Amino acid sequence: MSATLFENARVLDGTAEDAVEGHVLVEDGRIKEVSDKRISTASARRLDLRGRTLMPGLIDAHVHVIASEVNLARHALLPDALVAFRAAKIMRGMLMRGFTTVRDLGGATQGLRAARDEGHFDAPRMVLCGKAISATGGHSDGRGRWDNRDSYWLEQRLGALGRLADGVDAVRRACREEIKAGADYIKIMANGGVASPTDPIAFLGYSKDEIRAAVEEAQMAQTYVAAHLYTDEAISRAVECGVRSLEHCNLIEESTARKAAEAGAIACPTLVTYQALKDEGASLGLPPESVAKIDTVRLAGLESLEKMRRAGLTMAFGTDLLGEMHRHQSEEFVIRGRVLPAIEVIRSTTMHAAKLLRMEGQIGVVAPGAFADLIVVEGDPLKDLSLLTGQGRHLSAIMLDGRFVKESQ
Repeated sequence: MSATLFENARVLDGTAEDAVEGHVLVEDGRIKEVSDKRISTASARRLDLRGRTLMPGLIDAHVHVIASEVNLARHALLPDALVAFRAAKIMRGMLMRGFTTVRDLGGATQGLRAARDEGHFDAPRMVLCGKAISATGGHSDGRGRWDNRDSYWLEQRLGALGRLADGVDAVRRACREEIKAGADYIKIMANGGVASPTDPIAFLGYSKDEIRAAVEEAQMAQTYVAAHLYTDEAISRAVECGVRSLEHCNLIEESTARKAAEAGAIACPTLVTYQALKDEGASLGLPPESVAKIDTVRLAGLESLEKMRRAGLTMAFGTDLLGEMHRHQSEEFVIRGRVLPAIEVIRSTTMHAAKLLRMEGQIGVVAPGAFADLIVVEGDPLKDLSLLTGQGRHLSAIMLDGRFVKESQ
């Protein structure tokens, strides 16, 4: 593989309060050297980035790459091949926005990741949980009030984001099956949700014993549990049970955020999806019972960021978009920038997300030994976070594993 030397760059990865001037050498898919002095190399291709910012590839820690429709119950009925081809297109779009790593929170499979790794399509590197695990009537149960079909046949389809498991033994088995199938971590639905038809937001999806069972199974497999959570009560009990990754957290209170920080948990807010659902959900097929629940969580979103920041709770970057709304992915940067300093927003998609994914030193950083996942931004994102939006039009280069997937002269 050829070598590339980025010269005169403003290097920004969140490890400092501002960008630093530097030179970065890439060889064999990794970052070989980073220096504030010129790097001597005979064979590398040289790129002068004067006036531009070099960042690690962005990390979205909450996506659903298979979710090509907003109506998830209907989506679960789609043929697997159609879901897979649509997912490849969705992931290609993410990559072209500068996201070189994504963590899927329900639906993507080891087979889909293998197809990506074999080079059948360009896509971000993928961290997977397999199917999200939910109680009957919980956030992964797309059946309506009068639908008594056995859920098992739906759960086997690629288009289903989750599966059902009731009781401690069933939760343990579901965790073990997902880990056997290649899951990097476990996802559970521990609160009600917007996109599911029969669970109010305040619904506590699992008993403490069931949550603890999932946490124990994850720990035995040397990994962790991520939980879908909105209400302060649900977040508090999840932290008490050992959940590490707190998804959404719109209705969190500052005292609970402090408790979560002390426990070493990490939050992953996803504010852009609620605005997108409010604006477009109904027209894209979101059922009326789901539309009615949106504002319960949407209106508290920005305040939750302020509470978590004051409490010292680490926040990673997530979006949780569905269907045609994936195009809004990068708008999360601007939404967060309304209440958080730009450097904290940058850290959420670099160092904080890397920590959540347990890939510190490998992604989310411009440092020797890290994967050569890099983006070149035309300008300074610390002064204007909107440079990270616009479907990647402000990104003149995107590198994945040391290979350019986009390069504009």
